[in-house]
Amino acid sequence: MKSTTRGTLAAVVTCVAAAVATPAVAADGVPVAVPLNGVEHSLDMEMPKVGGTVPLIKPGSPDGPRYVEGRLLPDRAVPQVPFSSDMPSLDLRTPLPRVLGESFDHLTATTAASDLHAVTPGASLDAPLTAPRADALGLPAPKLPEAGLLAPVLQAAPEASLGLAPGL
Repeated sequence: MKSTTRGTLAAVVTCVAAAVATPAVAADGVPVAVPLNGVEHSLDMEMPKVGGTVPLIKPGSPDGPRYVEGRLLPDRAVPQVPFSSDMPSLDLRTPLPRVLGESFDHLTATTAASDLHAVTPGASLDAPLTAPRADALGLPAPKLPEAGLLAPVLQAAPEASLGLAPGL
């Protein structure tokens, strides 16, 4: 096989692989279904239907250090990193004994995929020395060290529904 043929074949394989991988990367979540069909057929009874999505986490750009006049170390020495994702969704339908009459024989529970925003904790530190002072011939003076923790943040608005319904 010639080197030009091999190069063309490698380019085609690379393009196909990129075209196949792109939709998976662009998705917000991975659908998951729990396969209970085999148990349903082997036990000859109706099994719950369980499915949902597992979200993909997308990191943001960290809020970097900020230089402050009069400090030796920058503010926010350990930066906070934001993350965004969806909440996992769930769809559950399970059979119930006919306790509530003939029209209600299934319980449904669903959660919607809502937005989730989080920020990791960070730290702000300062050295136990002041900035160089002109009145002390450029030497720093001792001071108490400073340390602070930047609290993590979590924002979400989860929602769920629970209901009774006939049939699957």
